[in-house]
Amino acid sequence: MGGMSGAYKGRSRGRRTGGKFRPIAEMNMIPMNDVMLVLLVVFMITAPLMTSGVPVDLPNSKAKALQNEDAKPIEVTLDKEGRIFLADTEVKKGALVTILKATLEGDMDRRIYVRADQVIEYGKVMNILGQLNAAGFNRVALITKPNNQ
Repeated sequence: MGGMSGAYKGRSRGRRTGGKFRPIAEMNMIPMNDVMLVLLVVFMITAPLMTSGVPVDLPNSKAKALQNEDAKPIEVTLDKEGRIFLADTEVKKGALVTILKATLEGDMDRRIYVRADQVIEYGKVMNILGQLNAAGFNRVALITKPNNQ
């Protein structure tokens, strides 16, 4: 048996490198490509979900956009059926001011954006604006679609 072990003494484990092990100096790109493709799919799925939840057909306007503020504004939406939404949650007409006061915890200077479908009667939009103003919310703005869209 001793003679047999001598036959394997100078071999380099199948490589022609002279018997010494050298690490492979190439980066394996397949795992990185897999991670990038998974991230791409995740972003493609989640990006459309990040838009506003209540679909309304806003009227056109030539008004300039408001400057960005630190605190995220509250959105009140009136859809074409006349339903009122606070963010994505439907609220009853008489409960809007009560829910807003509870949500804002006395922060009456917080910006409130009112979005209304263009088929809604002007009187209904003004009724909501009047309720908000009477409750002490003075930073209320109407949202319109830019004229170039």
